[in-house]
Amino acid sequence: MASKTLSMKLLFSLLISSFAIMIRMATAGDPDILFDFVASPNVTVDGNFFKFTGMRSLIGAGPPTAFKASKASMAEFPVLNGQSISMDVLEFPAGSISPPHTRVRATGLLLLVACTLEVGFVDTTNKLFSQILQTGDMFIFPKGLVHFPYNAGSTPAIAIAAFGSANAGLVSLPNTLFNTSIDDNVLALSFKTDVATIQRLKAALTPKPRGYCSMVFNLCLLSFLYLFIYLFLFFWNNYPSCLEG
Repeated sequence: MASKTLSMKLLFSLLISSFAIMIRMATAGDPDILFDFVASPNVTVDGNFFKFTGMRSLIGAGPPTAFKASKASMAEFPVLNGQSISMDVLEFPAGSISPPHTRVRATGLLLLVACTLEVGFVDTTNKLFSQILQTGDMFIFPKGLVHFPYNAGSTPAIAIAAFGSANAGLVSLPNTLFNTSIDDNVLALSFKTDVATIQRLKAALTPKPRGYCSMVFNLCLLSFLYLFIYLFLFFWNNYPSCLEG
C-alpha cells in the first residue's frame, strides 16, 4: 500500500512538473540566462561592448528611396543575446510599405515618430484590426500574427519598433511564398489561379544580382557607342563631303 501511494505521489509530481514546463514553454520568450550577460570568449568586455553605433548613419541622412529597416538585433548587437529585446528604426518614403509579415518569436510595439502610418494585423479568426497612426501614437502587433505598416501619405514617415526577443524571427509572406522553392502548382491551387500568374509573381520578387543596375547602364552605354561608330562610318562612306565640311 505504501509503495502504491509513493507511486501515485511520484506520478502526480511528474504531471505537475510536466504541466509547469509546458506552461513555461508556452509563455516564455527568449530563454533565461544564468549570467548577467552573454559574451563570446574572444570578445573584450568593456563599456564598448554594451554600446551600439549602428544608428548613427540615420542622423542627418535624407529619406531612403524605398522602405528601410535599420536593425539592432542579436545579429548586429551581440550583447542582446539573452536580454529578450531588440529594436528596428523603420523609414517609410511616401507610398511605401513593409510587406505583410509575422514575427514568430516576439510581440512588436511600434512608436510613430514622424508623420502618419496605416497599420494593421489579422488575428486567427481572419479579423483585421487597423488604425491610422499620428505622430506619437503607439500600436502593438501580437506575437505571430500577420501585420503590416503602410505609408499612404505624401511625406516620409519614421517609426521605432521594439520586440520582446533578441531575435524576433521575421517571416515575410511574399518572400516566403513566392521567393522559395514551393512548387508552382501548389501555389496556383492555393491561390486559385494559374501557374503563369505564380511565375510572374516569383519573377517580380527574384532579387536582382549585385551590380545589376550598373551592368544595365554599361550595356546601354556600350550599345550607344557602337551605334555612334556605325553611323559615323556609314556617313563617312556614303556622304564624305558632309563630314569634311
